[in-house]
Amino acid sequence: MSFLSKQIDKRLAAYQRELIETHYQEVENMYRQVRGWRHDYRNHIQMMKVLAANGDLEGLKVYLDQLDTDLNTVDTVVKTGNAMADAILNSKISLAKSRGIPVQVDAHIPVKLKMSELDLCCILGNLFDNAIDASLALPEDQRLIRVYMDMKGSQLYISFTNFTASKKLPKVGKRFRTTKGEGHGFGLVRIDSIIERLDGYLSRNSEDGAFTTEILIPQV
Repeated sequence: MSFLSKQIDKRLAAYQRELIETHYQEVENMYRQVRGWRHDYRNHIQMMKVLAANGDLEGLKVYLDQLDTDLNTVDTVVKTGNAMADAILNSKISLAKSRGIPVQVDAHIPVKLKMSELDLCCILGNLFDNAIDASLALPEDQRLIRVYMDMKGSQLYISFTNFTASKKLPKVGKRFRTTKGEGHGFGLVRIDSIIERLDGYLSRNSEDGAFTTEILIPQV
């Protein structure tokens, strides 16, 4: 292995560690909110018992409405059937919405995947981060990320679509050109290397201001 190849491998490994750490921090933040709500659960029950005992039905209704609103902020948005996919998708959805980016997700993983959670985390995390970064260059009313995941026969199908500022992005070799730093480029390299190692299929397409990545990964 050449010196250059070793340097690239080291930088990819460092980027991967940083990526995973970031994802788990996001997931931990989400579940910290859930734990906080559960901690307060008994207090909420006691408060509602007091309101009910006093016959304050209007106060009880208002309190329940407030709890419903509070719960919606921490409730799991996506339930795919896979814990790691749920963790990554929900944390990224929360991040995207906090930056004014609507997200539409239709994701189902009804079987136990053969691929590792580490690989799944890297793929979904990178795809979502790239979609968020591209969306931030657009006015808020033009932003949208669509995610679709399901089994197609014995293969896991993953599709990410986001709108871009350019009608058609330019290509450099097999990849589309990025205006971001090298960390972004390593993210693309990481996805490609995982798909190749898993004997999967990857397609990137830029048309009419929309950028779509499609992936098929065998699970047999």
